[in-house]
Amino acid sequence: QVHVVESGGGLAQPGGSLTLSCVATGSIYAIYDMNWYRQAPEGQRDMVASISDTGSTIYADSVKGRFTISRDNAKNTVYLQMNSLKPEDTAVYSCAADVNAYTGYNSRAVSRYWGQGTQVTVSS
Repeated sequence: QVHVVESGGGLAQPGGSLTLSCVATGSIYAIYDMNWYRQAPEGQRDMVASISDTGSTIYADSVKGRFTISRDNAKNTVYLQMNSLKPEDTAVYSCAADVNAYTGYNSRAVSRYWGQGTQVTVSS
């Protein structure tokens, strides 16, 4: 069983910064991509940033140059450094980890595991 937990959300002023963290725990053999998504009120869930196990990154156009995704493989943790925040960044941010997990004796399976989400509000 694998659990994914985010932390670090909260209230920030426009132009401010926040750092989100996400840790995966449990019966983990390997973690491949780790991803951040966000969903604004009455909006769809969109990918914000993604990082592979080798460190390759992808960003949504709306956050390029402002957000930075990084990971610590030893800690099974991914971070999202958010700078120059805008009111339109307000959303619930969720972490998704693509995990190769132990499922039983001598067996593994790759699945995407989601955290519960953390609220980020950008407002003056």
